[in-house]
Amino acid sequence: MNLSSGRAWPYAIGASILFIFGACVATIIVTSKMPVEASDTYMMNYHQADATANELIESQIAFDNKYKIEYINQGISSENTTLKYKLTDIKGNPVENARIKVVVTRPNNHKHDQEFSAPTEENGVYTFSSIKLPQEGRWDIMAKIDIDDLSRFYNFKADTRYKDIQEY
Repeated sequence: MNLSSGRAWPYAIGASILFIFGACVATIIVTSKMPVEASDTYMMNYHQADATANELIESQIAFDNKYKIEYINQGISSENTTLKYKLTDIKGNPVENARIKVVVTRPNNHKHDQEFSAPTEENGVYTFSSIKLPQEGRWDIMAKIDIDDLSRFYNFKADTRYKDIQEY
């Protein structure tokens, strides 16, 4: 085949089309095997969170106008984690009638989810003790606090390898 005769360009175009098609197929195969899960920031699927977004925001604002919540211990550990939340009213008085539900989960993977809803309470400090995490690494810790008719979600990211936490 003589390349100067102008017959090489159809082969180059055909090869390019085959390469692009192959790359598309490879992308679909690789991404279909990835563990993608729906967002659960509000302990509900994203459709429910989207449908009730205004109510969730209004409830959080009303809660924050009456109460303060604070995560008071340092970091997490895979062996023996304790989660402590301090709940006070706006004047600093401890709140003792709250219901707190906590979900500890890995980002984008619900295989190791753990749910807790019966903390011990002493002087406004709600404690979830003796939590064992099956793996080292990053964990999302999501809490839903209910006091009377007000609700608030208090979520943070923590890592068993580091002591810092990030609220989100």
